[in-house]
Amino acid sequence: MYSNFIFHVPTKVLFGPGQLNHLHEEDLPGKKALIATSAGKSVRRFGYLDRLAKELELAGVEYELFDEIRQNPTRENVMDGAGKAREFKCDFVVALGGGSVMDCGKCIALMMTNKGDLWDYSSTKHGGKQTPENPAAPIVCITTSAGTGSEVDNTAVISNDAVQEKSDIPWDSMFPTLSIVDSDLMMSVPPKFTAYQGMDAFFHAAESVVNRFEHPMGEMFALKAIELIATNLPTAYRDGNNREARANMALANSLAGYYMLCTSQHTMEHVMGGFHKDLVHGAGLIMISHSYFDFFAKRQAAEAPMIKMAKAMGVENPTSGKDFIKALDELIASVGCADLKMSDAGITKEELKLYPAKVHQVLGGDNDADPLPLSDEDYLEIYEEAYR
Repeated sequence: MYSNFIFHVPTKVLFGPGQLNHLHEEDLPGKKALIATSAGKSVRRFGYLDRLAKELELAGVEYELFDEIRQNPTRENVMDGAGKAREFKCDFVVALGGGSVMDCGKCIALMMTNKGDLWDYSSTKHGGKQTPENPAAPIVCITTSAGTGSEVDNTAVISNDAVQEKSDIPWDSMFPTLSIVDSDLMMSVPPKFTAYQGMDAFFHAAESVVNRFEHPMGEMFALKAIELIATNLPTAYRDGNNREARANMALANSLAGYYMLCTSQHTMEHVMGGFHKDLVHGAGLIMISHSYFDFFAKRQAAEAPMIKMAKAMGVENPTSGKDFIKALDELIASVGCADLKMSDAGITKEELKLYPAKVHQVLGGDNDADPLPLSDEDYLEIYEEAYR
C-alpha cells in the first residue's frame, strides 16, 4: 500500500437533510447563475427547481435555466449550455441533479471561460489533449442522487457520440466551490435507480480498495463507504421513504467520491456506454462486476483488500477473495439487480470483440491500477463471462 498521497478537496459541503434551505445564507460565487439540470421532469415535479429558484432570489442572484442535459451527457449538451451561459452573461453554474447533471455542469463551467470545443480538452484517442488556458467558472452542485460523488470531485464523464467515446474530463478548476448534499432531495429516486446509483458508489469504493495505488487515506474513506452501502442500500431500495437509509447512502456516496481511485472496471463500462448511449452507468457496472472482481479473486491477486471489503460488508471471519465475491452477489441480488443482462441493453456478443481496443482509448487509456495487468484477451474474457 502506498503511503505517499495528496489530499485536496477545496469544496465546501453542506451535508444533511434540509440543507438546501440554507443556500441563500452562503456567499455565492457570482451574481447571475446558469441553472443546469436535466431534460427530465423530477426536479420540477418534486419542487426542487422552485426551491432552488427561491434560494437564489433570497440571495439576490439572477439566473437562467438550461434544462437539456441527458442521462449520459454529451459534448453537445456542454457546448449548448456554455453558449447559453455566455449569451446571458452568467458568471457561475448551479448544477441541480444527479451525477450526469453535475458532470455536465462542471464542463459547461469550463467551456464558459475557454475557447474551442470540449473535446479539445479530452485525452482520448480523438481528443485534442489540450490544457485549458483559463480556470472554469465557479460551480455550485446540488445533488439529487447518491451515486457518483461528483459533488466533491474535479472530474466529469462526457460522451462524444460521433466517435463513440465517453471521456474523463478532469481539471482542478472544476472542483465545485460549494456543494449541497441534502438527502431529502433523494427521497423521490425510484427503487431501480436507487440501486443503480448506490452500486455505482459501491464500485467507486471497491475499485479504490483493490487499486494497486491505494493508500491509507483512500482506504479509510472507501471502507466506510462500503460498510454504509452494504448496510443501507437494501433498505433504501425497499423503502425509499426511510430517511436514515437515504442519509447514510448520501454520506457513503460523498465518502466514496472524496478519494476515488477507479480501476479498469469503470473504463470497461464506459466503453459499453460509448456504444450504447442509453445504458445507465450503474447498471453497466453491475453487469460486469462479478466477472471483473472474480477474475482477480480466482487468481488470488487481491486477497487482503477483498477480505477487508468482505469484513466491511458484515461477513464474519472472511478468509479469501471469494468471500467478497459472495457478499457482492448477495448485495446485488438484494437490490433486484441479479438478472441484469447485457443483451437486454442491446449489446451483442459479437460486438464484445470491439471493446478491448476501445478500453485503451477512453479515460486517457491509463489502466495500470488493476491488481494484475490485464491484456486485451483478459478484457475480452471478462466481458464474455459477464455476457448474458
